[in-house]
Amino acid sequence: MQGSLTRWMGLRTEDIRKLWMMLPIFYFSGIAESLNYTAFMALFNQRFGVQYLPYIYIVEAAIMPLEGWLLAKLANRLPKAKMMTTLYLIMIGLLLLNGAVLLGFKLGGIDFRYYYPILFLSSNFVVRQLTLLLWSTAFDLCPTQQAKRLMPVFIASTTTGGITAGLIAHQIGKLLGTEAVYALAPVLMVFGFIFFRKALARYLVPLTLKEDKRLKAQGDLSPSEEKQQPAGYYVKHILRSPFLLCAIALMTLMPAIYFMIEYQYFTVAESKFPQEGDLTSFYGLITAIQFTICLLLQTVSTRLMNWLGASNMLLAITVIFLGGFGLTALFLNQSLGLVMVSGSYAIFYILLYYIAEPCYQLFFKMMPIGRRDGYRYFAQGVAASGGILIGSLLSLLHSFGLIQLSPLAWVGVVVAAILVVVAWFGRNLYIRELVKSVQSLHADLSDIAGSFIGGIRSSKALSSMLGYLKHPNDYVRELALEVIGKAKDSAFLPQLIGMIGEESSRIRIAVLRAMNLQGATIQDLVQVASFLEDEDPEVRAESVKLISKATHLKSQSHFFIRVKLLDNHPKVVHEGVKALYALESEESYQACDEAIIKMLDNGGEWAVYGCHTVADLKLDSYSAWVLSLLDDHRPAVKVAAAHCIGKLQQVDAIPHLLSMVPLADQELRKAILEAFIDMGAKALPALLNGVNHVNPFIWNSAVTALAELLDESKLRSELVDRCVSRMLASTQERALPAALQELGMQGLAELANQRCGELHNALVGGAWAVMTKFVDERVVTTLREATQDESDEVRDNALEVLAEGLGDRRLALALLELLKKETVRSSVAMTEPLLILQEAKIWSDDWLRDIAVYALSSLERAVMKEDRKFLTMLDKVIFLKQVSLFADLSVDELGLIAGIATEEVHEDLTYLLRRGERNAAMYLIIEGNVELSNETGIGETVTIGVLGPKQALGETTALDGSPSSITAQAIFDEVRVLTLQGESLSRLVRLYPEIGIGLLHASSARVRLLENMLLKMA
Repeated sequence: MQGSLTRWMGLRTEDIRKLWMMLPIFYFSGIAESLNYTAFMALFNQRFGVQYLPYIYIVEAAIMPLEGWLLAKLANRLPKAKMMTTLYLIMIGLLLLNGAVLLGFKLGGIDFRYYYPILFLSSNFVVRQLTLLLWSTAFDLCPTQQAKRLMPVFIASTTTGGITAGLIAHQIGKLLGTEAVYALAPVLMVFGFIFFRKALARYLVPLTLKEDKRLKAQGDLSPSEEKQQPAGYYVKHILRSPFLLCAIALMTLMPAIYFMIEYQYFTVAESKFPQEGDLTSFYGLITAIQFTICLLLQTVSTRLMNWLGASNMLLAITVIFLGGFGLTALFLNQSLGLVMVSGSYAIFYILLYYIAEPCYQLFFKMMPIGRRDGYRYFAQGVAASGGILIGSLLSLLHSFGLIQLSPLAWVGVVVAAILVVVAWFGRNLYIRELVKSVQSLHADLSDIAGSFIGGIRSSKALSSMLGYLKHPNDYVRELALEVIGKAKDSAFLPQLIGMIGEESSRIRIAVLRAMNLQGATIQDLVQVASFLEDEDPEVRAESVKLISKATHLKSQSHFFIRVKLLDNHPKVVHEGVKALYALESEESYQACDEAIIKMLDNGGEWAVYGCHTVADLKLDSYSAWVLSLLDDHRPAVKVAAAHCIGKLQQVDAIPHLLSMVPLADQELRKAILEAFIDMGAKALPALLNGVNHVNPFIWNSAVTALAELLDESKLRSELVDRCVSRMLASTQERALPAALQELGMQGLAELANQRCGELHNALVGGAWAVMTKFVDERVVTTLREATQDESDEVRDNALEVLAEGLGDRRLALALLELLKKETVRSSVAMTEPLLILQEAKIWSDDWLRDIAVYALSSLERAVMKEDRKFLTMLDKVIFLKQVSLFADLSVDELGLIAGIATEEVHEDLTYLLRRGERNAAMYLIIEGNVELSNETGIGETVTIGVLGPKQALGETTALDGSPSSITAQAIFDEVRVLTLQGESLSRLVRLYPEIGIGLLHASSARVRLLENMLLKMA
């Protein structure tokens, strides 16, 4: 039952674990909040007077800024977890104090009328802050995607608590009185606090290790704190923006109407139930009904939001507000008056706090990200105070005796009608604001537009997007096309076909993605097929994908697509094969087979797309061919083949894939890991064998894959003990760097030390991967960073969290021991360094073994410089390690570069680069000197500079194949260089951005040399 429920809700293992910890918080807090609200409202209305409710709201609006300022001060002085705990305890204390006073009044038979405004303000503070605390807790303790999955469950837990509270209040209010209802609230908050504290300790405290350290430094401001803009800045910009004015008007008028209906509800209810116990019981009944409706609404709220969009959702809410107040005004003085006003109040409360509030947040998604929060907090502050004041001031008309309750309801109808007009007008402003924001936020705006507009095909706002298809800004047109495409409406096809001649290939692709060919005529299909001859292969491929969806014109679609199997670009052929399979064109399967063979046989980019085709269509008949591509010399082909093998679930390939891991780059390692995960349960036996492997990198890959594939119980029973045993196994690897250091081999010692660190990190990484399945992923990420922090205090705090047994106690303590070994690095006696080198010759790690062999052979020659002409692989790795561009790479990654780098010797006066000629390689100088020169405007040759060992040249032209702007010539003697071809260099920059940054710095330095030369010549 639980498994079916979790699958239906899309929950994961870590979600279930977190729910068990956090659901009691929301449930008990939901009960406490509703009991508190029901009781203090009944007490205030009966004992002080409901007619004074507007005055209290005005006072509350006045003190809210002070409240926010005090809480902000408290947040700045305390660590986050302690701040949240303190706030929760303050709220419990306030409720306990008020509960004690109320019970004292009851037991002593006394009363003090002017205490009830204090009760109202303090209790409403708890209602307001507890709600904010609960939602901030949910978002702070959950990553964004997890929060999206769990938020409906949290809301359901809170609403269930509200239903429970309503039933409790309905019964206890009659039996024991309102004071007992109020006194029960802090008791239930104490139950919630037990789970609240555990959740903070488990999920939040590890996330705030560095922040806690910062707060301890008095007066120390974080360098990342941005200068806050003054309020006048936001006032000025909001007054200039009709969109923001409309948003604030909505955010203000909605709570104003809510407070008006609340006043009507409390006034009518108080007149119908003069007995305090009966009034409390009635409030409880309405609360139970209210939260029951809310719980039912949550089951469809997400679908409603996706279907209607935020703009239509807000408009619908305003119409309901108008209808609710209209019914209240019509029936207020009749027998159905209490039913109408109570029902309107219950619906308004749900729509405002559970539907409209999330929609408000979308208003600010179109603001510049650096000032988004400023606009949000300023607007919400203005709207909250303004809404309370407007609702209270209008309600005062009745409190002062100026009008009766029924005319006041008609005033509410008028305000609601104004709200509908504002919401209607605002719908047309959203698209304009999207267009204004498109320059800076175009990557996210299509999702924002979809959230606003929704999925209604007849939406006028959607039709208005057609006007932007001729906008001069490409980003605006692309946004309009994306939004139109999400509607999947074939009615827009004529306008889209008219854009076939667009100059920008990006716009042509967007046009194709926006089209819906269902119901298209043959003439329409012929026009769309003109894209198949586009000069851009991306456009041709997108056109093939689109035409394959015209299933009602299957034969015509098949005719157009089959021709593209002969295209000269592999992506188009790839899409063509997939399209013919999607159309179930069996007569073309033979042609598809020939196309796939051609792709796999051509190698390079063709083979990459061939692997993707086989993977997407799950064509097992090509598995042997794909397996052979794992040995291809091109890294991109290996990556595609590994991906394909995973999709085909070829578990027999697991041993081969594992053997590739130690010498794989990070892209291939990621592809291999994803392949293991794609294989699913079939891969478990082979991966469990990999856990016993002595190589830490193979062990890491197997353990990381198993952590994804096994559920929590099997992880504990089948993997944790193996991990602990492997992590605690004694090792002498750290002795090798010390031995090399003792023998004076500094370069080899540094390389061996780095390799030992990488082996250690592989073990630690596997342990963290398993730990992630027992603890929140963000907690593990933050804790892992903290264990490597420069501050001793932060590292000690992180180790202390592990010492508490985070996740699985056995795994946490083993990881703690491993980290302590790395931190302490106990000294090793160096009495016999040669003996350590001899032992290292039979170690499992290839690099440490090669380093030991190299060191011993060097000692035999009694000289570190080699007598041979060319460098060995290890020589190249040692050299690359000393080049600043590659200093931060791992030993394996240096080995990969060394494997594709060729050593060349150029005689004296040989030109490596010539000005104006294309260059396809980057050169790293091993020995010798290279002169860089350029020609002046009068034909003279001027030296820019001279490069020596460990410096690079030719990197910029190798990346883009452009002509060289300088001449480079060997001088003073022959020059020995390592050469990297441009294709290999481009891939290195893509995989390791730090190399690209280093190349940029090197190029900048050369530009400065050139500028200095020009200045001297001037």
